[in-house]
Amino acid sequence: MLSRIMSTVTSLQPKFLKRFRMEIDFLEVSLPRPDLPDGYTWSEWHPSLLHEHALAKFLSFHNELDSQIFPALRTVAGCRDLMRSIANHKAFLPQSTWLIRAAQNDFRPEFPCGTIQGLTQSSKLGAIQNIGIIPEHRGLGLGRALVLKNLHCFRSFGMQRVYLDVSAENEPAVELYRSIGFRHVKTSYREIVLPLPKSSEAATATSHPSPT
Repeated sequence: MLSRIMSTVTSLQPKFLKRFRMEIDFLEVSLPRPDLPDGYTWSEWHPSLLHEHALAKFLSFHNELDSQIFPALRTVAGCRDLMRSIANHKAFLPQSTWLIRAAQNDFRPEFPCGTIQGLTQSSKLGAIQNIGIIPEHRGLGLGRALVLKNLHCFRSFGMQRVYLDVSAENEPAVELYRSIGFRHVKTSYREIVLPLPKSSEAATATSHPSPT
């Protein structure tokens, strides 16, 4: 019994996750065109797409480090509430909020596989929220295209700088942002106490992709 208690206590030991704030200045970089590979399409923001954004967000993050910091990312319902909160925020910028869909094939219907949202922090500063590509569609350049699409929209809206926050342990994402022109401007630490829960929703969400 004692060993079981000690094992539980050990698994709940606090851990501090390092986070980077990264920022891009449009006066210092040239943005390439955001091109998608064949078989993928863009969908601009519309309230009717809220569930698809939430589903893409859940499938992108529920098993990732971010869900240890932001519990809403652990469930479809939590992601839906998060998307609703972002969309209703007074600083929400619909023009910088995009969904990527994978085209229909013989095995599944058209499916949301990438999401990004944007908020304005001031007349010249924008903030990227929740860049998510589901695991099965990573490594194809979708993340780069998604960020560039978002940045082009921020720039056309008059923003001069845009920032995002990323876990330092997520090295592929950090390198992607650096390659686009983001630079590290701040380090912070977020405490994690609860272990990452295993979710049973992922299989259900994947096998039933259509909005309910």
